[in-house]
Amino acid sequence: MALSDLQRLVLYDTANQLWQQDMLMNAYFHGSSVGANLRSMILGRQPVQPLTNPFDEAITGKLRADSRTIRQNARNVKEGGAMMGIAKEAVSTIKGLLEEMEALAKSVQTKIDEGGTISQEDKDDYDALRERITSTIGATRYNNIALLDKSQWDTEQISADGEVHIQGFPDGGFDLTFRALDAANSDFAWGNLTGANLDDSAGGDLDNQLQTLSGYIGDMTLIEDIYTRRQDGLEYQAASLESQADLLDQAVEARRHVPTKSLEQILLDLLFRNSGRIVDETG
Repeated sequence: MALSDLQRLVLYDTANQLWQQDMLMNAYFHGSSVGANLRSMILGRQPVQPLTNPFDEAITGKLRADSRTIRQNARNVKEGGAMMGIAKEAVSTIKGLLEEMEALAKSVQTKIDEGGTISQEDKDDYDALRERITSTIGATRYNNIALLDKSQWDTEQISADGEVHIQGFPDGGFDLTFRALDAANSDFAWGNLTGANLDDSAGGDLDNQLQTLSGYIGDMTLIEDIYTRRQDGLEYQAASLESQADLLDQAVEARRHVPTKSLEQILLDLLFRNSGRIVDETG
């Protein structure tokens, strides 16, 4: 019976594979150290030690070192974001206190317009709110770094101008800048916000207090927005750096797969790709 074209193709492909394997067997099994090692493996003698590639080892070592550096930089940037977050929350608190002071001053204004007088309680409440503002400024810290009080600056951690250096790249970093809010070193004259100045009858200036409060609230809103955007940017950058480190770790694992195989194992994979393996690795 004549063979069909498909049957002839199968026979030809099988014969071609056997011929290629026979050539490889003859080349590597007879009269070579590779053949000796292959025979030792097949006959169960002393196993052949896997070959190592010094170039691959050097590359993977460099990749691991780069990954560790990038992860540390990511932690540093994340800390920078945390610092900005703390400063932002403090500024938000100060803005809220100023809004309370403004509401109290407006209630006093209404009371006076209706023929009433300001009480000592109103003055005390106003002063208490101001004291909470100055206390918040002095107490806002991150790892003992004062973030809003310039009188506590000019240290190894923060410069006299409110700059904190962040090591965020393998070849350098950048500075985070904080704004001084303490009365002695900033544009904010907290001491002028006093309950006594709410009483026009006693030489105070209620309108000036309201104008000052409105300006300060606008300033705090702007600073809070700046800190919020900086925090978001730093958190995004930290996540990007961590992703880069993950990619390097994956590259290390991928590159190390080949050097762990001996040359003999690689040849066996080639020889028995289609006809099966000598050792069943699925069990």
